[in-house]
Amino acid sequence: MGKWHGKEHIQGGRASVRRAVYLPAVVATRFNPDIKAKYDQLVSTGKCKKLAFTAVMRKLIVMANALLRDGRKWTETIA
Repeated sequence: MGKWHGKEHIQGGRASVRRAVYLPAVVATRFNPDIKAKYDQLVSTGKCKKLAFTAVMRKLIVMANALLRDGRKWTETIA
């Protein structure tokens, strides 16, 4: 194993996309019940908050790609 003991950080990828998706991820964790549940689950298992936001950002991108692929619009599911 290496000798690195510092905090990890996001590296690589597209910084412009990360900047564009960060704030929607923050808002989604506050107002979207499904995303909030995923975020809370990650934090409760000991993941740091930044990592949980990164996971939410990825989830939003995957959902957006699926909607574009299928030619659908976002519809809120009411339980």
